[in-house]
Amino acid sequence: MIARTLYYALLIVPIAEIAVFVLVAQAIGFWSALAGVLLLSLLGAAVMSRQGLSLLTEIRTTIGAGRMPARALADTMLVGVAGLLLLVPGYLTDIAGLLLLVPPVRLLLYHFLKRRIGIDPRTAASGPAAGPKVIELDSSDFRS
Repeated sequence: MIARTLYYALLIVPIAEIAVFVLVAQAIGFWSALAGVLLLSLLGAAVMSRQGLSLLTEIRTTIGAGRMPARALADTMLVGVAGLLLLVPGYLTDIAGLLLLVPPVRLLLYHFLKRRIGIDPRTAASGPAAGPKVIELDSSDFRS
């Protein structure tokens, strides 16, 4: 299912990008359309680097307080996906990447993903004291 979806996405997205670029180039001219793609990519890269640094600071603060930084990690992942989309030349991927850089859009996507991804309580840490316990064994207690 996922492989088939990925196959169709890799087939359809470049065709859609070319079609949108041709339409935009017909409306505003080839060089203006090319400059628009480059400008969107540069703008997105600048915003992405700024948001990425603030998210890393938030992750450090949350971990330092002993809490699981689930939201900050999800935001960091979505900013990374936005960066990947901004690297692909084209208007559709640039617009999708820029939308992922908008915090309310990421919040909606975070809540969507949170409902569909379950957390195993046996593996989720509840704080700094929830780490693994050290068990010391003597050589007589150990068997290969």
